[in-house]
Amino acid sequence: MNPSPFTISRVSWGEHGPLLSSVRREVFVVEQGVSEEEEIDEHDAVAWHFLARDSSGAPIGTSRLLPSGRIGRVAVLSSWRGKGVGRALVLEVLLASRELGLPQAHLHAQVQTIPFYESLGFRVCGEEFDEAGIAHRAMELVEAPSKNPLTPP
Repeated sequence: MNPSPFTISRVSWGEHGPLLSSVRREVFVVEQGVSEEEEIDEHDAVAWHFLARDSSGAPIGTSRLLPSGRIGRVAVLSSWRGKGVGRALVLEVLLASRELGLPQAHLHAQVQTIPFYESLGFRVCGEEFDEAGIAHRAMELVEAPSKNPLTPP
């Protein structure tokens, strides 16, 4: 069996902020045109953060979990998309949410990512709205996914 080409760990903003920011800046600011002022916010200091790294330790993806149960800042570098990194990040966040006893998991999904989140057990629960100049919909978890993210279909 081959080792996973990436790992995910729960990290702190204080210690790993620059690595988390590097991925988020590339995805949200450079690719999607979100302002840096909107991308880094006051929630980073109180959130649990998750960092995906490649086999050499370079950052390739991020996500965060707020005490309210809201998942956010899910970002994967373009060269790593379609390789299970985003799915593994969200599943790791859901596991942590359960371990921490947080309220029901929910998120604001960019409209084009709704099918991805639906595949993880989320459902749309609100009208479309603008967030940072990008169309979003609120989603909430209705059922946990049944497959391990690293298990082939």
